[in-house]
Amino acid sequence: MLADNSHHLLAAAKRRHNDAQQRAREAIRLAAARGEAVTPTAVATRAGVSRAFLYANPELIEAIHELRDRNRGAHATAGHKSTSETSTSLQRRLEAVTQRNKELRSENHDLRQRLEIAYGQLRAQDQGAK
Repeated sequence: MLADNSHHLLAAAKRRHNDAQQRAREAIRLAAARGEAVTPTAVATRAGVSRAFLYANPELIEAIHELRDRNRGAHATAGHKSTSETSTSLQRRLEAVTQRNKELRSENHDLRQRLEIAYGQLRAQDQGAK
């Protein structure tokens, strides 16, 4: 019987997650300090994370939006997006997230089926050994 080393995997995943969050926070801070545009895409690129990661972390998205809104207030007359552009952008993101959700559900379903098969095979091996 193999030892349960899953705690090592969980710890490594947590470290990677925390590291990615720290890189995103630093990217937000740098963009703010330099007066650069603060968008989820720019932050994700600079931090080396996906936009999906940012959107899965509400505190990061809130910081991006807050900084973006603050910058817009400072540049009230320059470069506002129209409502239709914003709506179109949101619609595209929603469609992308919905598609990704479908893909993840399908992958989850496939993995559950594989796990059921593996458990069945293990159970059969255990009963054959007795």
